[in-house]
Amino acid sequence: MQRPECVLATESGELVASDGRGGVAVVHPSSGRVAVVAARSQPSDGFVPNGIAVAPDGRVLFAHLGAERGGIFALSAEGRIEPLVSEVEGRPIPPSNYVMVDPQGVVWFTVSTRRRPRNLAWNHEVADGFIGVMDEAGVRIVADGLGYTNELAFSADGQWVYVNETYAQRVSRFALRPGPTLGPRETVAQLGGADLPDGIVFDEAGGLWLSCIASNRVIVVRPDGEVQVVLDDGDPQHVARVEQGVRTGTLAPADMHTAGRSRLGNVSSLAFGGPDRKTAYLGCLLDDRIRSFAAPVAGLAPAHWKRRIFSAA
Repeated sequence: MQRPECVLATESGELVASDGRGGVAVVHPSSGRVAVVAARSQPSDGFVPNGIAVAPDGRVLFAHLGAERGGIFALSAEGRIEPLVSEVEGRPIPPSNYVMVDPQGVVWFTVSTRRRPRNLAWNHEVADGFIGVMDEAGVRIVADGLGYTNELAFSADGQWVYVNETYAQRVSRFALRPGPTLGPRETVAQLGGADLPDGIVFDEAGGLWLSCIASNRVIVVRPDGEVQVVLDDGDPQHVARVEQGVRTGTLAPADMHTAGRSRLGNVSSLAFGGPDRKTAYLGCLLDDRIRSFAAPVAGLAPAHWKRRIFSAA
């Protein structure tokens, strides 16, 4: 694989991950064979699929993390591309981070920052990321002023939207209201060190699992608020360098283009899969594979769980 930043699992046993060749990689459950589906038509600098989602019609949506432009695109099994979101509030959409489709068919997406280059927002001070939606009423921003917006997750009761603010090192939530609209931001957990929360997913017990780039840790925020480290493969020297860079506003691209001596390759995503959803699959930014481990609790079934990749649900 190339840059499998985001990984998803489905009831059929398939895995799908974003792929740096401008599409996605699908892992077939019976053979383990990896099939890459890349966009047949790409911009001159290529697509950079970051977050991905399985739509109800089986197409895979991806958030394009381009150098200057972003967007949300739908990819078919034949490599055909349909742009879904190219503008928001009358302006071209900035490089885009994440996308998901909720049970009602609303497309949710995030933009981490409006700054160029993006590393200008790799600190505690800049908060210009946002959450957007696309539905029958159009495309609009529903939450703004966030500290490097990343992945989203919905609570089991559908009453809350949780989001990682990566370089604010914070997990926040918003009450989900009709429209859809969002209530005021609430802080769920404030992290420290080099824990930069990227991926976010719930388990069936109400735990919130975070995959943290730089520190290369998987963390669970338990329902009682306790923060528990489940997996840690961080390189202490790299962790110290990133921690100082985020705190002082001096973090550079070269600092984030390596995981140091960690074997996890900047772990950026987690998906629960397998027949009992007790296998945790890990996506990463800087490696060519998906790793897994046995989880002690089942993951909450995501909205796409029963959808079939590249075939009608």
